[in-house]
Amino acid sequence: MTNPRFIFVIGGVMSGIGKGIATSSIARILKSKGYRATCVKIDPYLNVDAGTMNPIEHGEVFVTDDGMETDQDIGNYERFLGENILASNYMTSGSVYMSVLSRERSLGYGGKCVQVVPHIPEEVIRRLSIVSKKTKADFILVEIGGTAGEYENILFLEAARMMHLRHPNNILFILLSYLPIPAKIGEMKTKPTQHAVRALNSVGIQPDFIIARAEASLDEPRKEKLSMFCNVSPKDIISAPDVESIYQVPLNLEKERIGDKILKKFGMKTTVRDLKDWSRMSHRAFFSKKKVKIGIVGKYFQTGNFTLADSYISVIEALKHASWFLNCQPEILWLDAETYEKDSKKMKIELSDVAGILVPGGFGARGIEGKIKAIEFARKTKKPYFGLCYGMQLAVVEFARHIAGMAGANTTEVNPKTKYPVIDVMAAQKEKIFVGKMGGSMRLGAFDCRLKENTIARRAYAERTISERHRHRYEFNSALQTVLESKGLVVSGVNPESNLVEIIELRDHPFFIGTQFHPEFKSRALEPHPLFIEFIKACLNYQK
Repeated sequence: MTNPRFIFVIGGVMSGIGKGIATSSIARILKSKGYRATCVKIDPYLNVDAGTMNPIEHGEVFVTDDGMETDQDIGNYERFLGENILASNYMTSGSVYMSVLSRERSLGYGGKCVQVVPHIPEEVIRRLSIVSKKTKADFILVEIGGTAGEYENILFLEAARMMHLRHPNNILFILLSYLPIPAKIGEMKTKPTQHAVRALNSVGIQPDFIIARAEASLDEPRKEKLSMFCNVSPKDIISAPDVESIYQVPLNLEKERIGDKILKKFGMKTTVRDLKDWSRMSHRAFFSKKKVKIGIVGKYFQTGNFTLADSYISVIEALKHASWFLNCQPEILWLDAETYEKDSKKMKIELSDVAGILVPGGFGARGIEGKIKAIEFARKTKKPYFGLCYGMQLAVVEFARHIAGMAGANTTEVNPKTKYPVIDVMAAQKEKIFVGKMGGSMRLGAFDCRLKENTIARRAYAERTISERHRHRYEFNSALQTVLESKGLVVSGVNPESNLVEIIELRDHPFFIGTQFHPEFKSRALEPHPLFIEFIKACLNYQK
């Protein structure tokens, strides 16, 4: 198909109502109908990418195969579509402005006065055109960050308006808006969504669909009211009530035939609906009775009285995918590493209650001694352990200190003067750190890993050489590899070009594995990651 269609998804009333999930779900529905679909995220932040943002405030940084640090919604796109989403599918205000200013500095505008309008929207349109050419998708769903009426995203809305003006038959607008039900009133209110539509009208955009997010299903009186005051047909107002799992959303939206309605508006052929594989997965997610209890030991959990699971959303979803694949439900416990530094008794009580321990990625010194204590507990009690990135590095530190006799062993990220720097800064990173070049400068993206025979890693993967995604500055110190291996550490995966240690294991342990890479980034709803499957298997065996 040489004539791609663009669907812009815009938020209304408030943030956090699920634009990314709605975008992913619609893309999955269109894919199920035999069309190629891809998703684009536009973030209004001036950060050039998501890599410098605090995960507590902004959520997880998701890394693409080609090394872009992106918003967590890119991860949702990949998990729902089952396809890689590349760097070209992500942009921020910062990256767009940077491109325009770089072009201006190199006389790319031929002496013109460079202005916010039209040149910023034109750069957005240029980038969307690149996505179209690269992906050759029939549908490009564009999620615009923020909400209607905000100042920050107005230039992206202007780009969408300009595209619609030029190609009116190829553009659709979907407003995902929230309809509150105030407890003291007990009635679903449409007025905030009416205002959101007026805000869009004020910038020249009329939504073709309204997806109504609410605690309950949208009733006919509310549909009629929205239709009258928002100039949208009642059949194009889609009810999207709260659900237990994000993986129910495509099934719920398709009950309202949103896929066929989109195809009809574009004058395209509708096909038989087929979300059978998705429905089977969703069924396992809800009706598997067996449970497996996993403890995640980390530090990006708390803000005031609230636990922020978004800091580790890919890890959580990967655990779910693998558990559902094995017909069980993951029960996740959030365990605070900083508490374990002061209270070993509490640590033993909490860790004794789980079937497996996972230490995810992270940075800095805060909480690491608590994580090392948890790793030691897993090693000694033969409890399944899975370390991701920093979790792998700290497993090496624990082994060096308590098995290899390297007292005070550490990562130079925490103690640059340690006698045994078992984890050290990568050679290519030293100059970047020295000059303060931090944004987008880590070892990022997919790299090959060659697996050693007769290891847990080799058993899990079907191939000898695999490819996984990275995000780190520090690595296993190869100068100390021989002595650590002589004490029983197994290096089960290395990068064939740099010989960088990618995976470590322990011999006499049912499952003790650490990966320098982030396997969670490649887990999909219908294709769980093999290492997570092996981890959950080990946890189920431990529970027996």
